[in-house]
Amino acid sequence: MSISDFFVAGGIVMVPLLAFSLLAIALILERLIFWQQVTKRQRRVVRDVLNLYPYDPQAAFQKLEKNSDLPIARVFLAALELEQPTPEEFRLALESAAQAELPILNRFSTVFETIIGTSPLLGLLGTILGLMQAFSVLRIGDIGGSTTTGVTGGISEALISTVSGLCVAIFTLLFANTFRGLYRRQLALIQEYGGKLELLYRRYYAHGRLPYLGLPKPER
Repeated sequence: MSISDFFVAGGIVMVPLLAFSLLAIALILERLIFWQQVTKRQRRVVRDVLNLYPYDPQAAFQKLEKNSDLPIARVFLAALELEQPTPEEFRLALESAAQAELPILNRFSTVFETIIGTSPLLGLLGTILGLMQAFSVLRIGDIGGSTTTGVTGGISEALISTVSGLCVAIFTLLFANTFRGLYRRQLALIQEYGGKLELLYRRYYAHGRLPYLGLPKPER
């Protein structure tokens, strides 16, 4: 059976299943590129920033600006751009910026869940419609005749939609779970590195040395 015959045999539900599969592939590619860029550069950038910050805050700030496409760099910048914050304000800035990054990190998760949940149901619907059509041509008393042969062939074709729906759902589920794991790991890293940056800032604040980029120090 050719691809076109396979598609036609699945019935009308193959159209939305095809749309779901193309959409899933496009979104998966986008997420793969996104996470590849994040995981490849992030650890090195954050490590350099945390090493630079105690000795040269200006250089650390500039390195973050050059890598502002990274979520954690934007979180750090949101806190470092504040004008002479207290440690509590610094912490709140980190937390607020981290919350703002959540939709970006978890992007398309709702679409993936919709595809995973709907594709098998569409496949089942296609099978039911196919069975209804196959049994509609069955005549009572014609058991073993040519009509019965057509019905069995129709049943096998009707199951194509179920197989297609399951394939789309399983394929999408594998990548969606991978992205969900990367999302959770990213949250843990933001909390870990954010905590380290906050500790460094608290040391500056405790000694009355606020590491600001050209901003005047507060009068004591």
